[in-house]
Amino acid sequence: MSALKFCGQCNNMLYPQEDKEMRTLHYACSACDHKEVATDTCVYKRVLRKSAGEPTDVLKDAATDPTLPRTRSVRCYNCGYPEAAYFQAPTKGEQGLTLYFICCSPTCGHRWRD
Repeated sequence: MSALKFCGQCNNMLYPQEDKEMRTLHYACSACDHKEVATDTCVYKRVLRKSAGEPTDVLKDAATDPTLPRTRSVRCYNCGYPEAAYFQAPTKGEQGLTLYFICCSPTCGHRWRD
């Protein structure tokens, strides 16, 4: 499936259009009369990927976020750095909130939960 298709005559975007009589899919230009038969019947595909153990809205640069609280009472399991940023997030299926830690080392960035 290609992302976008463009008209060969006027370079405008082609839109999917159904031919109900022939039961086929075409791509048609809204500016001119150009039509072409679709080679693939998939018009749109959405892929959802999320890890089960971590919230989906955690950014890679969250350790540098100055609004997140920091603690020196834990050490990173990966590199041993003595400072970590942390936040709480609700966990599905469990009671209460889960505490997530992000290593503040500029080279590590390891994440874990308590």
